[in-house]
Amino acid sequence: MGIQGLTKLIAEHAPNAIKRCEIKSYSGNKIAIDASVSMYQFMIAVRQPDGQLLVNDRGEITSHLAGMFYRTLRMMHCGIKPVYVFDGDSPSLKSEQLAKRKALKEMAQIKAAEMKSLGKEVTKYSKRTIKITREHTEECKRLLTAMGIPYLEAPSEAEAQCAELAKEGKVFAAASEDMDTLVFKTPILLRHLTFSGSRIHEIHLDKLLNGLGLDMIQVDLCILLGCDYTKNIKGIGPKTAYKLIKKHRTIDELVHHVGERLKGNIPKDWNYPEARQLFVAPQVIPATEINLHWNSPDVNELVQFMVNEKGFSKERIRKSCETLGVPLRIDCTN
Repeated sequence: MGIQGLTKLIAEHAPNAIKRCEIKSYSGNKIAIDASVSMYQFMIAVRQPDGQLLVNDRGEITSHLAGMFYRTLRMMHCGIKPVYVFDGDSPSLKSEQLAKRKALKEMAQIKAAEMKSLGKEVTKYSKRTIKITREHTEECKRLLTAMGIPYLEAPSEAEAQCAELAKEGKVFAAASEDMDTLVFKTPILLRHLTFSGSRIHEIHLDKLLNGLGLDMIQVDLCILLGCDYTKNIKGIGPKTAYKLIKKHRTIDELVHHVGERLKGNIPKDWNYPEARQLFVAPQVIPATEINLHWNSPDVNELVQFMVNEKGFSKERIRKSCETLGVPLRIDCTN
């Protein structure tokens, strides 16, 4: 989910923090990509003409592999060195949010089945039922290894690990659709990098904070706006949250000065200090302990996995590589 309303606040108060760029602008740069968010986006976007997920002859879903392969190939063609970061264990504070998402998926599954039985369009509902499985994740890791692209398994949140790499200069930027990547202090956030045909939004943290007139106490603003780790105060929207944090600086001071007025709206046993700590000191692998290596593609393994096991066309893979000028010499004579 990320941070509710933060994009709107940035557009209103810090528009200079956002720069719109073409993918070719990042030639020669290393970029850490939130793999889990990208896989979900691939499942949404890479579809058959009838709107259904891509599957092979055995009925196995391949949308995530098609998206990962062709979008990564495009980045390689543009001179980008991507490193994908996969989610680890979710923080316990996120369990309530995950339970809500699961319930919404189950409701969408029921609605999709109802619509299908009536012979009506189900794509809108089927997209809401998408679930990234451990098998999907392992398949993407195998594909990346065959392509010579490094990946990391984060101890916890992938966007926090991406931000850690960017903060320490291991990569130029973190790429994710989740705005909480900024709260994890990435200096630069790229949005829409793995989208097809979309301009990339490059968001600079220093310009964002300058425009909002805040320091890193913006963590409390983002908690007040609404995040995955705790509840927020009912009835307080983005404008009011921003106004209150500008005035009181922290949630502690806000509650101290206006808590009586907000009595009844403040959640019972509000665990915002624990949520704050997750943002301030996330569980990550220190960037100093990470060495990233981009290797030559293993063409034999790529063909074995994508063509022989997953049913992709060898000729299409070869032509894609040839068109994009990426050196994957695939023999299609046998």
